Amino acid sequence: MSQPPEAPRCTFRLPVFLPGIVIVGVLSLLCVWSPRLAEQLLGTAQAWISSHFGWFYTLSVACFIGVLLLIASSRFGRIRLGPDDARPEFGMRAWLAMLFAAGMGIGLMYFGVGEPMLHYLAPPTTDARSMASAREALEVTFFHWGLHAWSIYAVVGLVLAYFGFRYNLPLTVRSGLYPLLRERINGPIGHTVDVFALCCTIFGIATTLGFGVMQLSAGLEELLGWNTRTQAFQLGLIAVVISLAGISAATGVARGVRILSEINIGAAILLMCFVLATGPTVHLLSAFSENVGNYLFNLVPMTFRTFTYAPTHEASWFADWTLLYWAWWISWSPFVGMFIARISRGRTVREFIIGVLLVPTAFNLLWMTVFGNTAIWLDMGPAGGALGTAAGNIDGLLFAFLDYLPLSGITSGLAVLLISLFFITSADSGSMVVDNIASGGDERSPVWQRLFWAAVLGITAAALLAAGGLKALQTMTLIAALPFCAIMLLLCVGLWRGMSVDRLHFSQALAPATQFWRGDMWLRRLDQILHQPKAEDVARFIAGTVRPALDKVAAELQRRGVAATVTETADGAVQLDVPHDTLRSFVYGVRCATRAVPAFALHDASLPASSRPHTFLPETYFADGRQGYDVQYLTEQEMLADVLRQYERHLSLAMDPRTHLYASAPEHQPGNGPQ
Repeated sequence: MSQPPEAPRCTFRLPVFLPGIVIVGVLSLLCVWSPRLAEQLLGTAQAWISSHFGWFYTLSVACFIGVLLLIASSRFGRIRLGPDDARPEFGMRAWLAMLFAAGMGIGLMYFGVGEPMLHYLAPPTTDARSMASAREALEVTFFHWGLHAWSIYAVVGLVLAYFGFRYNLPLTVRSGLYPLLRERINGPIGHTVDVFALCCTIFGIATTLGFGVMQLSAGLEELLGWNTRTQAFQLGLIAVVISLAGISAATGVARGVRILSEINIGAAILLMCFVLATGPTVHLLSAFSENVGNYLFNLVPMTFRTFTYAPTHEASWFADWTLLYWAWWISWSPFVGMFIARISRGRTVREFIIGVLLVPTAFNLLWMTVFGNTAIWLDMGPAGGALGTAAGNIDGLLFAFLDYLPLSGITSGLAVLLISLFFITSADSGSMVVDNIASGGDERSPVWQRLFWAAVLGITAAALLAAGGLKALQTMTLIAALPFCAIMLLLCVGLWRGMSVDRLHFSQALAPATQFWRGDMWLRRLDQILHQPKAEDVARFIAGTVRPALDKVAAELQRRGVAATVTETADGAVQLDVPHDTLRSFVYGVRCATRAVPAFALHDASLPASSRPHTFLPETYFADGRQGYDVQYLTEQEMLADVLRQYERHLSLAMDPRTHLYASAPEHQPGNGPQ
């Protein structure tokens, strides 16, 4: 018995790893050695990008949501993320629950109270501390945390899932450019794309970790009375959390990570329900309805608004809020996109887009209403404006907010626990995604690489905090996201082109003359239909009918100068291979497929094999991932005809330049269909 191959000691792709780590290292060292110079340079860069590329971010995000809606409503929506016979690994309820989990994070904890309050106190277009500013505060908060944010994630997730599972390419960002670059994705251009994705992801996650450490420090000060505002304490807190994340990464126990995620979700929902129940419940329910209505009514104007004709302070608000949010989501898109891609194999494109856009968005909007509207209601009433005064310290605003509700000590402790768990899981998951990018999608990476990237994330967050705190973190995100935003636009082009070729390839019709069933053999057909084969029957059919037919075709092809072989796999499948130099090989294989008999059929004596929980059948498979079909009723002569009609189709597609893109992609391996 052969031993499984040992995992490699290192899976880094040096053309991606070396430039990426140099860029991150140089910028981090600059922040540590000269914080003042770093703050000055980052501030200048932010001002330049905001004034010159605000329109670019705005139109790009509008393009992302437009492309997704167009794909979901078109014939492309029926394409499956994987071969045609792929089915979802997770049921709908489990899948939606994981999307719900992906929508959670440190950001909701940090900005759930803070952002609505800050917009209420300094609204972009109306008077502060008024009913109009309260309405606008939730409207723009919904805008920043709603469909646009998740359209950015969905674009990257869909590209990774589609080209990874449909085209059978590595689960990396460069694969999305395959329709544009072909084999050049494995060269310098592809390496450059992954370098940008690597740096963008590191700085995006580091920004989130920075938010988390500042809020966690404020929470510990609230609960324990410690002086946690010093930079030394915050840097030490980063070291502790990164160490815990490293332990989680080293264990590699998926069950433990899943349990932590479930605890996060449960605790977050518990905290939200507590605020809803103890706060102004009726007011919140009414506000949620009106908030959603205002958001949907103004969705298009807000999408394209750049405040070009507005006063200076409104344009400054746009740069400090909307642009930074778009950059933050873009920098996080490889991280979240890879997560939702991994759990979405087998779903249709339409299911993917609708689920990813609507489910997390709905929860985010509910969360912001419960926390944001409660905070504004408190400031207008019981708090008498004191909560607005506390908004100057946004790091501790959540805990000041909870002080106005019952059981504040318990809820503040729960909030600290939530932030800590989000912090740890973000660092752990982030190190895995960064390692995946640096390794070209290789899933055999050793544990030490994830530990290395966890340390890099911690060091980067610490360096940016030292350089200027929250402002430096946000500015670095804005800078890093700019080139990746351009890459995402190219990914949209590649996705559309790949899907266009996909539909053309799979809609190729068979010629009517290739139909070969004859009515004079109907009695034999009926006998075969009424006799459901066992596994040994299928093996006998493959050996006695399929193998001779494939051998005859291979022999005749060889006689005519065409390379062809017939091989038998370890599981008893037999396949004919006709290799090509630049295209997918022609593969016609037949394997024994297992099908579960439906429960209702087990109790119906009039159905074949009604007493057996499973039935078996000889099923074809192909190198391009098409759905196979049952051939148990064919004679040897009909098998010959069926092989030839598939070979004819293969040659027809190979000669069509419109389908060359898909025909030249890597082959799908048999065995991925439903069993």
